[in-house]
Amino acid sequence: MHVSTGNVNIDDAVLVERCRAGDSVAMERLILKYQNRVYNVILRMCANHDDAAELTQETFVKVIESIDGFRGKSTFYTWLFRIAVNLTLNHLKRIARLDVRSLDAEDYDCTGDARQLLRDLLSDERSPDPATIAQSKEVCELAISSLTKLDDAHRAVVVLRDIEGMSYSQIAGVLNIELGTVRSRLSRARSNLRQILEAILE
Repeated sequence: MHVSTGNVNIDDAVLVERCRAGDSVAMERLILKYQNRVYNVILRMCANHDDAAELTQETFVKVIESIDGFRGKSTFYTWLFRIAVNLTLNHLKRIARLDVRSLDAEDYDCTGDARQLLRDLLSDERSPDPATIAQSKEVCELAISSLTKLDDAHRAVVVLRDIEGMSYSQIAGVLNIELGTVRSRLSRARSNLRQILEAILE
């Protein structure tokens, strides 16, 4: 069985079934479809390029090894990001005592999602024009680096919601928490980030 290389929008469920039937091309298509998004989420959480690359690879190795056990109780998208986030949270727990997390400006692309996060966090009357601020690469880098000041659980919900663009229900599925917990964590995380940014911009 062969997956048409021209059909980039082929349904995930179809690809998963083909993967379970032994179609390596289907698995390649799923990896190509999601690898950049998975990498981006992991990078925002762990703030280290090398670790993000390794964890992304580990995520897809686990997907390949576990695809036969995927029963479709959630979407493949949710299942995939649950694996990625859990691996990353476990990684962060392992290194927490060493305090080795670092932020390299080269690891971050301060365009698109990062600028949108910055605008959203500063979109109230008390703040200077967020669109103008978001054009500053330096301030944009500060906004993203401030994510590392959050604890892992709060950073995860911000990254999944404001950078990956997941719905609240998808985040609840990925993190295996209640919908209300998603809302409360996100509210607190955004409030903390806003305070950090407003202190920087004063």
